[in-house]
Amino acid sequence: MKKTPSTLQSLFTFRMNEGKFLRDYISQFITFLNDLKNVEVHIDDEDQAMLLLCSLPPLYKSFGETLIYSRDKLSFENVKDHLLSRDKLNNEFGLDSKADRQSSVLVASKK
Repeated sequence: MKKTPSTLQSLFTFRMNEGKFLRDYISQFITFLNDLKNVEVHIDDEDQAMLLLCSLPPLYKSFGETLIYSRDKLSFENVKDHLLSRDKLNNEFGLDSKADRQSSVLVASKK
């Protein structure tokens, strides 16, 4: 099966909804990437990382920018690991309000 415009459009418009759990979204994102790979759509590792970061809600903007600008090259695994670590910290500290989550993004982005 060849790349089709609709396959690529689906990839570029895939977004995380604000209330969704990050771990579930990343799992779904990986499944989506694997499905594309199965139809012979190759996406460079760094592009996968950027697509993941750009598909996150605005709440993750500062965190994503920090990851992007603090490295010469992004890798999907590195971005995924940082996001999941951040999410785990948020869950452990019970950061469930939007203000708390935004504060944690600022703290994490300064590290």
